[in-house]
Amino acid sequence: MPVITCIEDLKRLHQKRTPKMFWDYCESGSYTEQTFRENTSDFAKLRFRQRVARDLTGRVLESTMAGQKVSMPVALAPVGSTGMQHPDGEIHAARAAAKAGVPFTLSTMSICSIEDVAAHSPEPFWFQLYVMKDEDFVDAIIERARAAKCSALVLTLDLQILGQRHKDLKNGLTSPPRPTIPNLINIATKPRWAWNMARTPRRQFRNIVGHVKGVQKLSDLTAWANEQFDPQLDWSKVIRIRDQWKGKFILKGVLDPEDAKMAADAGADAVIVSNHGGRQLDGALSSIRMLPSIVRAIGDRTEVWMDSGIRSGQDVLKALALGAKGTMIGRAYIHGLGAMGEAGVTAALEVIRKEMDITMALCGERDVKNMGRHNLLVPEDFEGRWA
Repeated sequence: MPVITCIEDLKRLHQKRTPKMFWDYCESGSYTEQTFRENTSDFAKLRFRQRVARDLTGRVLESTMAGQKVSMPVALAPVGSTGMQHPDGEIHAARAAAKAGVPFTLSTMSICSIEDVAAHSPEPFWFQLYVMKDEDFVDAIIERARAAKCSALVLTLDLQILGQRHKDLKNGLTSPPRPTIPNLINIATKPRWAWNMARTPRRQFRNIVGHVKGVQKLSDLTAWANEQFDPQLDWSKVIRIRDQWKGKFILKGVLDPEDAKMAADAGADAVIVSNHGGRQLDGALSSIRMLPSIVRAIGDRTEVWMDSGIRSGQDVLKALALGAKGTMIGRAYIHGLGAMGEAGVTAALEVIRKEMDITMALCGERDVKNMGRHNLLVPEDFEGRWA
């Protein structure tokens, strides 16, 4: 096994071992990819304050997220087509998350179904919902998540209209990949991925195929999905889904303080500051820039978490120092999954945990819950504010 010291090590292995269309799906944003790039580069503009001559024994990373105990304030974000980065990817990620003591979130657009993951995960997981025009499907999948004992529902708000990702269009992205000559040539260079994918029956969106009327094959599914994201999703529908679910309710994709206030009014147990990893509105500010203004807007009314751009334990600490109570990682764990399957996800989480522990100590803190603005040097023009 190669020596893994950072997420970048896993990223290089991921690119080497995964077909190009799925690597590009992970490592891309919409249009010019400005927001995608700034999600990560803006973290580098924040600096830690080094403190010395303090007792650093007995350090604690444990916390809670929406009332759930976590070994560190990090959850695995929902990522579509995870089972194409590595065969049975959602199952492997859920197992690694359970072993690490952090939550795993299954996407509506997963390759492994809710039932697949429930049958193989040793712990309850969270389920992420995209609101579709087909209300029967939405109602049914909520009930399936409840039956699988999912411990929270994560409703994504920022995908009413699908952002254009140039690489996905140029690659002709599908799950499974179409057997075109370029795809077959590329897959031939990834023998480990091809061999393992051939051994699993999970190669399409199993939450959808067989659960939607008229969708029984890939061509039907593609047409259905392209038409189904609900452009009429509003706060009344959010509240209806909250009332139907009745459990822990998390709203993801909030990037404006006014929307954050409405999310709190809607009864969210947590609000996730996120721009969908830079895959939706290109030109929007990064999540880390918008985080402080959203924390100020809703205060202690509900928990504020941050997603999009986190690639290290240091990034997690910077988000916490700016007011987040929890974080979500997507590409960071997907790089581990694509590199080495379940072991790679475990490696990614261990990297983040170790970076958090050492950095927190060098900032003079022993408990992650004590991280705050006093641990950072923040440029005056950093925070996202509207005139």
